[in-house]
Amino acid sequence: MLGLEKYLAQSGLEPVLLDLVRLRASQINGCAYCLDMHWKDLRARGENEQKLYLLDAWRESPFYSDRERAALAWTEAITLVRDGHVPDELYDEVRKQFSDAELVSLTLAVVAINGWNRINIAFRTPPGTYRAEAAHASVTGEA
Repeated sequence: MLGLEKYLAQSGLEPVLLDLVRLRASQINGCAYCLDMHWKDLRARGENEQKLYLLDAWRESPFYSDRERAALAWTEAITLVRDGHVPDELYDEVRKQFSDAELVSLTLAVVAINGWNRINIAFRTPPGTYRAEAAHASVTGEA
């Protein structure tokens, strides 16, 4: 899974978009460790706290771009796949915002965070110890 994270870091998708997707899936799945991690990552990237506070209500919030809204809807549909297939209308909407390669990368990001959520929930990884700067360096290879 670390190889997938390295791929995603080089995928061309915006880091903030990826972290919003990760945070939203973590909210849905109830992964405290991942919520802590991705909140810290977004704050380290300078993201507005109000935008983060309203992520649960992104559909009613004016703080998200059309591209972010499409990514969040895609994230919810894949994360909640037990509720049924991804609707064709959603696929059509997401295709307006993402190229073929971007959509593959976005889908892999959703799959990855759902996997990480399940690992951290299963092993009861405690929140609060994550440091955004150290983690960024380990994925990108930067010191």
